[in-house]
Amino acid sequence: MDLYDAIKGRRDIRSYYKPDPIPDEVLAKILLAAHLAPSVGYSQPWNFIIIKDENIKRKVKEEVERQRLRYRELLDEGRRKLFDTIKIEGIMEAPINIAVTCDPSRFGPHVLGRITMPETCNYSTVLAIENLWLAARAENLGMGWVSFLDKNRIKEILGIPSNVEFIAYLTLGYVIKFPERPELEEKGWNYRLPLSEVVFEDRWGNKPNEKLLEKLNSAKI
Repeated sequence: MDLYDAIKGRRDIRSYYKPDPIPDEVLAKILLAAHLAPSVGYSQPWNFIIIKDENIKRKVKEEVERQRLRYRELLDEGRRKLFDTIKIEGIMEAPINIAVTCDPSRFGPHVLGRITMPETCNYSTVLAIENLWLAARAENLGMGWVSFLDKNRIKEILGIPSNVEFIAYLTLGYVIKFPERPELEEKGWNYRLPLSEVVFEDRWGNKPNEKLLEKLNSAKI
């Protein structure tokens, strides 16, 4: 699959998983793609916990449901009704879940490039997640990022050491289909901002020159 096709077709999948197992060679291939991500100071701070155990998945789902109800109470009536139509995770449906962590202690306390921006440790791990996501799409695997959770509870469930950061809980599996548009856009929860609204030139708030602005407004992949 062309890189741009993978980017354009990538979706946060929650509703379309099939129970088909993922071959080990495919799983290894997309995990290698994640491991080949750039990292500040070549620190490679990530670890990937592959989760297939139904009891562990169920414990995570219980935590997600608790956080879903907590968030629901923050919404006004109209937004709450819309939220109730949105599926927020596919933990039990996906054959594999993956927890991604970041170890800030890997390669010692003075990692090149992190002294002024230590948060780049986490950013590097997120780059690995993006590689994983695009590689999964190229293999016709759907992936979803589950964020309705208390990370300390997930660390407890998965036995993650206190000095290691929990970054993401992902669901992974073959799908019935990839939606034409992101699910939250299809449901009317949010929409894609125009590219020209998020690009500045030289300083914050300065709109790009007219020639570039025209190209931004007409850009396609």
